[in-house]
Amino acid sequence: MNQKQLDRMQKEPGFIAALDQSGGSTPKALKAYGIPKTRYRNDDQMFDLVHEMRTRIMTSPSFTSDKILAAILFENTMDRKVEDQYTADYLWDVKGIIPILKVDKGLAEEKDGVQMMKPMPQLDDLLKRAAKRHIFGTKMRSVIHSANKAGIKAIVDQQFDIAKRIIAAGFVPIIEPEVDIHAEDKAEAEQLLHAEFKSHLAALEDGDKVMFKVTIPTEAGLYADIMKDKHVVRVVALSGGYTRKDACTKLAQNPGLIASFSRALTEGLTCRMNDKDFNYMLADSIDKIYQASIK
Repeated sequence: MNQKQLDRMQKEPGFIAALDQSGGSTPKALKAYGIPKTRYRNDDQMFDLVHEMRTRIMTSPSFTSDKILAAILFENTMDRKVEDQYTADYLWDVKGIIPILKVDKGLAEEKDGVQMMKPMPQLDDLLKRAAKRHIFGTKMRSVIHSANKAGIKAIVDQQFDIAKRIIAAGFVPIIEPEVDIHAEDKAEAEQLLHAEFKSHLAALEDGDKVMFKVTIPTEAGLYADIMKDKHVVRVVALSGGYTRKDACTKLAQNPGLIASFSRALTEGLTCRMNDKDFNYMLADSIDKIYQASIK
């Protein structure tokens, strides 16, 4: 683990840029950017196009460590280059931004009100590659659709079981059990999730470090005590389908909670923009998210 990166993540102001759209979500990201499915014929062409989009974001003069702590990458992005350097090296060596890797393989079918993560049989090999690519931490996502106690316990059990393997490999895992913003019992689900976090944190070894990525809670300040736990490096929030304006407003009501936005970060950016307009809009987005993250 890079101690300088750990110190930065723990102590410095800023937020995390989520640039980790995978195979399932990439077409939506490209469509929002102005590239329809008719522009590519297969996955290779699709990933080439999304890497061009991400490269434009990462190399923008607006995308700097002044306000961005880290960026979450898709596996395909980790293995590609930006300005002749592997993406993680470019981010850290050129931009001073910490590289994090998405490691999950998508969601299983819904059961007990939740979608757990699909099996990750290649995780150990992926972590070895991530170490060679100078990755700091990992991220893995599951989804909670209702306040089902058994389902939420199962999700957190799975997240922590895998997190312990990731910690043992030398990384800081981001545990992300997203609560669906449209869930009718969202607040109750978040209370159950909070209790599971507390229980699992109490069982960690002294030196273990984790992060959490959560839906912005209905009860402002719900995760304030989690942030103070000795095992917790940071608690970050996903935008979860909220617009950037709504996500920033809700985020600002939770002191200490910082953003890890994807759609809300790139909202309004299109391939048709000239560089001046693109960089201006990206800078405005970054500033709004940053200001909400330091409230």
